[in-house]
Amino acid sequence: VRDLDRAGSKMHKKEVCEPVTIVDCPEMVVVGIVGYKPTARGLRAVSTLWAQKLSDSMLRRYYKSWYAAKKKAFTKYTSKFEENKEARETMYSRIEKNATVLRVLAHTQPNKLKLGSKKAYVAEIQINGGSMADKLKFAQGLLEQQVTVGQVFKESERCDVIAVSKGHGMEGVTHRWGVSRLPRKSHRGLRKVACIGAWHPSRVAYTVARAGQNGFHHRTELNKKIYKMGEAAAKCEKGNATTSMDITEKHITPLGGFPHYGVVNNEYVMLKGSVPGPVKRVLTLRRPLAPQTSRAAQEQVNLKFIDTSSKQGHGHFQTQAERAKFMGTRKKDIQN
Repeated sequence: VRDLDRAGSKMHKKEVCEPVTIVDCPEMVVVGIVGYKPTARGLRAVSTLWAQKLSDSMLRRYYKSWYAAKKKAFTKYTSKFEENKEARETMYSRIEKNATVLRVLAHTQPNKLKLGSKKAYVAEIQINGGSMADKLKFAQGLLEQQVTVGQVFKESERCDVIAVSKGHGMEGVTHRWGVSRLPRKSHRGLRKVACIGAWHPSRVAYTVARAGQNGFHHRTELNKKIYKMGEAAAKCEKGNATTSMDITEKHITPLGGFPHYGVVNNEYVMLKGSVPGPVKRVLTLRRPLAPQTSRAAQEQVNLKFIDTSSKQGHGHFQTQAERAKFMGTRKKDIQN
């Protein structure tokens, strides 16, 4: 719940209640630097440099079966790290001289989430601004360091969300494309397209709705407003869901936990609306490509209330203490 600050709107300076999505954002670890130079066929890597220490979650990305593997990845590189200092300096100078694009290699930390997965996701993140020497110096300072979501995004900004949508498998044409059903007495079924094209041209056009795979597609949703950048639960004494109007000490996790997810203990981002994909799917947050100049984009968000009641039913209580006060002592609370 918040007060809308949008002059000209009928809801200006009135309370609005909006649905949001909580994105659990544990820190990412920077483990490499790669420089690219432009060629006639696109970007080409000039050189890649790695950090000395790589976690097991990162190394698992190189193996299909970790327990059966010999776990030799990067062992020779790590053991000769100090000996190869000159070679690394040569690579840095090559990047500084030839590259026009600099990116860092960063991986997630699955051990900070209860996903049942131990293999980290790896991504390239581009560094912009300043000369190549400045960017290289900045990237070197990030090696083996944890990067938080708060170092990239801020409250009241917008971001793009990239993810793979929820999969529905092989789906019929009615649900997949929303075509009308045929009359009840239609021969050989009614959840179909009656005519898939003329005799000539003697092929089916790509524009004709057909049955096939529905969902599990790569999707990018643009310009999601960031309503709140929450701290990790352990670092926040008074709760990371407390607002200026609601001073109740509470964390963002609702009573009973988020359905099919559990408890959010790390830093989180509160986004307006929904995001692609099911619960627990990895998301990529990106800075918006276009400059955000509209009135809605410039608006500063000031939250008055965050609902942390149970999401598994019609929740009535915001905290366990509030529930215990209302319910009183129950039989299971009495210890023998």
